[in-house]
Amino acid sequence: MSFKTLNRIALVEDDEAFRTALAERLELEDLRVTRFPSGEAALKALDAGFEGVVVTDLRMPGMDGRQLTDRLLAEDPDLPVVIITGHGDVAEAVEAMKRGAYDFLTKPFAPERLIDTLRRALEKRSLVLDNRRLSTLAAEGDWAIPLSGDSAAIVALRTAITQLADAHVDVLIEGETGAGKEAVARAIHNASRRRLKPFVPVACAALPESDAKGQLFGHEAGAFPGALRRRDGQITRSHQGSLFLDEVDQAPRAVQLMLLRVLEEREVLPLGASEPQALDLRVLAATRADPAAAVTRGDLGEDLYYRLNVVRLRTPPLRERRDDIPMLFARFMSRAADRLGRPLPPIDHAVRRRLLEHDWPGNLRELSNFANQVVVGLGPASGDAADGERLADKVARYEAELIREALTAWNGDIRRVTETLGLPRKTLYDKMARHQIQPSQHRR
Repeated sequence: MSFKTLNRIALVEDDEAFRTALAERLELEDLRVTRFPSGEAALKALDAGFEGVVVTDLRMPGMDGRQLTDRLLAEDPDLPVVIITGHGDVAEAVEAMKRGAYDFLTKPFAPERLIDTLRRALEKRSLVLDNRRLSTLAAEGDWAIPLSGDSAAIVALRTAITQLADAHVDVLIEGETGAGKEAVARAIHNASRRRLKPFVPVACAALPESDAKGQLFGHEAGAFPGALRRRDGQITRSHQGSLFLDEVDQAPRAVQLMLLRVLEEREVLPLGASEPQALDLRVLAATRADPAAAVTRGDLGEDLYYRLNVVRLRTPPLRERRDDIPMLFARFMSRAADRLGRPLPPIDHAVRRRLLEHDWPGNLRELSNFANQVVVGLGPASGDAADGERLADKVARYEAELIREALTAWNGDIRRVTETLGLPRKTLYDKMARHQIQPSQHRR
């Protein structure tokens, strides 16, 4: 699904000469006009999903404009209907508006006035239909949200996942922060024969070098003071399942050497054990940047890179799958509304503009955070509300938005955020306190 810019007009007019002239004038404004000589003909062709606006004459033989309006609005109360009438029939046109018509114009009228009315009505119709589609998509559930969509990039990725699911190869997944790399790894695991065994994610960037061996390999009882019982490590728990090494390029070099040995030998030696333990491993590793570039920078060991780089998948950033954004946003909103016990809000012009125009550097995580904000009523201010804001309030709101975006883009890493925004650490913390921003809410 993608947001549409509507330009369709259904013109209902029994006077052929006037109908032709008005249609040709509207078509000069890039409006797609479908012409109907009677209300009966229009009623047969139009339905509740009509992606446009109806313009109808009031006085017509047979079914007149008011009757047509009543019938159309009974099918779809949100369909904009603009009535054209003579001066003597203004009272009837006003009555039609009370019953739901969008607007009326009296003959003779300037074409520019009708065009302006139609532009506003089309924008309103766009929002109505977008909200209907979003509500429908939200009701479909939140399964595999990051991988849902119809864009060419995500369809190709889902195809590759299906093909790789039961292949006996390790997979290297690259993608920007928040693009959905773990979702790709889980999808590979869930589609494989290993799905009944554990999927074990390891946050490599968070592994402390001093305790990495114990966390990864586990230990035997009595291996060190306080080790009262045997404990399996993260790698051991993934036996016959899938081991997901997230941000493997951010692991300390000593940890990378440990992982390289595991990948080569397919065994681990827990602390305090005398014999290594053989494992049936399927390794799925992820980097948040081009892994070859990470090798060049020295972040990723060359031996580990070549050992992992058997099959490589790229998770596309959100800006490369913009047509998927409305559907993803709908499902994130539905999930947030369920979790928070709130009704699903309709989108307004400000939200719609943000979805269409923003580049989403934090990708799916940033979009999910935005959905949460909209559900709790903290979305972007609409044009009318923003116009009344003081300059200081606008600057503060913009500053808070920039901080939240940077936190999301860098997974809550304060050092990276200070570098990106060019702020001293204390200043950043002061601003976060003032705007009531919690870094932990922007981490995975």
